Amino acid sequence: MMSPIKKFPLTKLEQKKYVMSIKEDYEILRKVKQLENRSLKLSKQDNHLVHLIKTQLESDWRKYLIQVLNQLLRKYS
Repeated sequence: MMSPIKKFPLTKLEQKKYVMSIKEDYEILRKVKQLENRSLKLSKQDNHLVHLIKTQLESDWRKYLIQVLNQLLRKYS
């Protein structure tokens, strides 16, 4: 059995920026923060993916998806 996800204190900015309505949101943010740790050297592609995942915690998560899709359309058009 998996241990329950513990909620942790959010910074004021995080409280404002992210919708943390379910325990999985806290798990996602905790893992994103671990990956964003400065001592880790993520590839540019992995960093971009982590950023995309993090934006999904925002209330206006569709905005970033549209931006990324537009970039891809420009790139491949």
